[in-house]
Amino acid sequence: MPQFLRRPVPLGLLIALVAQLLFAWRLTTPHKLMFDEVHYVPAARQLLALDGPINIEHPLMAKTLIAAGIALFGDNALGWRALSTLAGTAVVAGVFALLWLGTRQLRPAATGAVCAMLGFTVFVQARIAMLDGFMAAFVVTGAVCLLWAMHGTRPQVWRRWVAGAVLLGLATGCKWTAAPYVAFAGLALVVLKHRRPDRWAGMDVIAGLAVLGMVSVAAYFLTFAPAFFYGRDPLTLATLIPFQLKMYAQQTQVLPPHTYQSSWWTWPIDIRPIWYLYEQVDGAQRGVLMIGNPAVIWGGLIAVAACALGWLRTRDVRLGVAAAVWIAGFAVWAIIPKSLGFFYYYYLPSIWLCIAIAVALNRWRVRLAGWDEAYIVLVAGLFLHFYPIISAAPLSGPRAFERWMWLSSWP
Repeated sequence: MPQFLRRPVPLGLLIALVAQLLFAWRLTTPHKLMFDEVHYVPAARQLLALDGPINIEHPLMAKTLIAAGIALFGDNALGWRALSTLAGTAVVAGVFALLWLGTRQLRPAATGAVCAMLGFTVFVQARIAMLDGFMAAFVVTGAVCLLWAMHGTRPQVWRRWVAGAVLLGLATGCKWTAAPYVAFAGLALVVLKHRRPDRWAGMDVIAGLAVLGMVSVAAYFLTFAPAFFYGRDPLTLATLIPFQLKMYAQQTQVLPPHTYQSSWWTWPIDIRPIWYLYEQVDGAQRGVLMIGNPAVIWGGLIAVAACALGWLRTRDVRLGVAAAVWIAGFAVWAIIPKSLGFFYYYYLPSIWLCIAIAVALNRWRVRLAGWDEAYIVLVAGLFLHFYPIISAAPLSGPRAFERWMWLSSWP
């Protein structure tokens, strides 16, 4: 490895650059709207025109970013999806940063970032104008800031903590499913500060929790600013809170069955992926399947179990956190009041699997005797194998998808 890549910033930037190029390649295929873009692109257009409320079941932040892409690059496939690629790159870079801050080692940081980049879910969400990609980017980068705040002078600690709170608030302003991560951050502060009082120097627990709560809530409500300038039915300070109740009613309404619906407990084993696209478009049969890389989605479960068992035996904080973040991020779906579930709801937990994989491989690297490199080769090999049906590449015909259907429930 060249000497300059033996430092975290150059290596992290290089991985981010590779991710951005990968996500942006052939981004405008298909040229038509696919899957939930049919909801969010029209909502972004309305926001750009400040016309009036639409798609009110979700907050505005992610739709505002889609609108910004349209304003920058035009109302076309590039404009719809351009900023989603940046969100995907932020996730990859954020995974690298989380692992570097948590382990102070380049190997696990690079391993986790590569798993995120080639794990399918980040790739697919980085190439579609949906809310989840932006939400995940804010959650991951918010977590980076909060972890970074564990070290530094008192002013640095507070600046980083406030930045993390802002980013978590913006994440919730994309989708409400980010809100539990504010609570997770508060719980982590309480537990880790008790264990290591020297962390977050100069910030006591009560003050940290208060700032986390107030700043994240303020950032969330600021995401509704464009709605105050609508030409039709604008929000006001008096209607801002009642509007949240309308959103909640929309979120919890009972919906009719959907072809691709799935129960939350099936997501970790990848039973029912989702076709975002499968049709004749742009002169060829093309498909975009939202699915997890089998090596990451299934191998990650083994890594979570290994981290959890390792923590029980050794009380190693890194192992415990790597297991806990996935367990908490997945378990919350058991209580979220949604009448229908879809595999893409598993997006954030699929990212946390990459953390567990990197931590587990690093912890037992000597015992694995080189098999960690073989694992990364497997991840990359599966990415290349599935690439045609996650990237809208031209396929041979309507039944071409059968080549990649490992389980009978996948088609």
